[in-house]
Amino acid sequence: MPDDTDPHDSTPRSSATLACDLLVVGSGAGGLASAVTAAHLGLSVIVVEKESRLGGTTAWSGGWMWIPRNPLACAAGIEEDMARPLAYLRHELGAQFDEARARAFLENGPRMVDFFRRHTALQFIDGNAVPDFHGRTPEAATGGRSVCAAPFDARRLGERIHQIKPPLPETTLWGMGIASGRELRHFLDASTSPRSAWYVAKRLAAYARDRLLHGRGLRLVNGNALTGALAASAFEAGVQVFVDHAAHRLLRRGERVVGAMVESPAGRVRIEASRGVVLACGGFPHDTERLKALLPHAPTGREHWSAASRGNTGDGLRLGESVGGHVAGDLAQAAALAPVSLVPRGDGSVAHFPHLIERAKPGLIAVRRDGRRFVNEADSYHDFMRGLIAATPAGEPVEAWLICDARFIRRFGLGAVKPAPIPQRRMLANGYLKRGRTLDELAAACGIDAAALAGTVERYNAQARQGRDEDFAKGETPYNRVQGEARTGFANPCMAPIERGPFHAVKVVAGSLGTFAGLRVDANARVLDRHGAPIAGLYAAGNDMASVMGGHYPSGGITLGPAMTFAWIAAHDAAGATLTSADRRPSAPASIPTVSTPDPLFEESIACTTR
Repeated sequence: MPDDTDPHDSTPRSSATLACDLLVVGSGAGGLASAVTAAHLGLSVIVVEKESRLGGTTAWSGGWMWIPRNPLACAAGIEEDMARPLAYLRHELGAQFDEARARAFLENGPRMVDFFRRHTALQFIDGNAVPDFHGRTPEAATGGRSVCAAPFDARRLGERIHQIKPPLPETTLWGMGIASGRELRHFLDASTSPRSAWYVAKRLAAYARDRLLHGRGLRLVNGNALTGALAASAFEAGVQVFVDHAAHRLLRRGERVVGAMVESPAGRVRIEASRGVVLACGGFPHDTERLKALLPHAPTGREHWSAASRGNTGDGLRLGESVGGHVAGDLAQAAALAPVSLVPRGDGSVAHFPHLIERAKPGLIAVRRDGRRFVNEADSYHDFMRGLIAATPAGEPVEAWLICDARFIRRFGLGAVKPAPIPQRRMLANGYLKRGRTLDELAAACGIDAAALAGTVERYNAQARQGRDEDFAKGETPYNRVQGEARTGFANPCMAPIERGPFHAVKVVAGSLGTFAGLRVDANARVLDRHGAPIAGLYAAGNDMASVMGGHYPSGGITLGPAMTFAWIAAHDAAGATLTSADRRPSAPASIPTVSTPDPLFEESIACTTR
């Protein structure tokens, strides 16, 4: 086996050498969680991130984690034996069920949450009312299996706040993140509720103040809060974090991985890591060749538009393969599918907007160009895309149109189009939003079969008035219903007639939130070779690790939940520590400011999110 200097590499050995116990490649949830845990266990840690900001796709995410039996659920009296979520996974995953890894995840997920709550800046809000995706599967739960990162006061980061990647602009209001749950409802109700209008006014005023004084908002929510809290915890624990540093080759000594060669703005840097390397580079959502190989609907690799961070180009997978690891090719699905719309920006670039929220609201349908529905629109984003792919004839592009009326778009918006009173002019002008005074006009604007669309809407409206979707059972599972809205006067919270012009549409295409097909690992997150043996000193976390869900999507948060848990496990293994190691709290450097009493609006925001 090659030594730490590759005899075929003619590059001179760099004079810049750094040493640590554990090297982490990537700064999303998996990378930062492993770094924070390892530092808490006494290891010296270096994190390298090839982008100029920290957070990867995590910073753009909703920040939700699927963690059955978590401490917040238990505190609320929601207790269940591990056999229940284990059985749910067994039913959901079928042939892809890996009992050893499933048990490791379910046993250690609650411990991971408890660790971060007690010893780091990261706090959580509960998802005790969030159901699993598939309510008809045995042992599905109607709540208590999810947590989310709590809003985070970025004053704790000081000037390092600018190292955190901001949220995806198209998912914000003028750059301000909006927390899911009660806070989002305040924003949707602002035009009809004085209480909500007052709440929104205070949020906007506080955001404007932060932008004026600090250049960005300081109240972080969702995945931005998760990233900020983990980054603050890493800084406070003494982790060295380097941005614009791309790992390009792993170093080995005999059979063991002992570091990496890294490209930095100043040249190549050699980082030696005595306890090994954690690969957490975010999978391959923007690796054209890997997409071509693993996604049948993307035969050239360019028919897929992921909403994941553009820096996630498969680096970790290639690094793992270079030392004997291999990528799982037998998962049920290689990517975490989601419908995505392509949003033209003023600078000529195009944003990939993931449609996660509005599809379940009452008064929207999805049709292909034949004018017919093909799926339960209120099902999960992954199931929606599976339905669209299955309904698309071979040779046709995988695309559909989300259709709604004036009442719907005024209340909920549509994709990147915000609800009233935000103007629609720009989105109409750039072609993102289509509008027609009648359904026929809308069909002509979109290239949809007009007669079929009229028939589809007529049938749907009749079913909406009856409260039952006889075609796709929309609104019949707990997940559907919690995503809908029950205040329409109609029996089904996911259905209302589409009848008040002008009518609107946005095109969605094949996309994803990230990828599932990663490096094969064992229950300790150690990368395995093709014989199933661990590669000494090499770990994978997040989407660089083959999904423990086997390419299935049984509930929201099944990416970040396992990412955090197996990162926590990997750090313990690298440290040679048991998973119930004694508690040791590292002291925070004096240069990192801490805030013990957030401002009143920050406190109110947390309360609104958790109610």
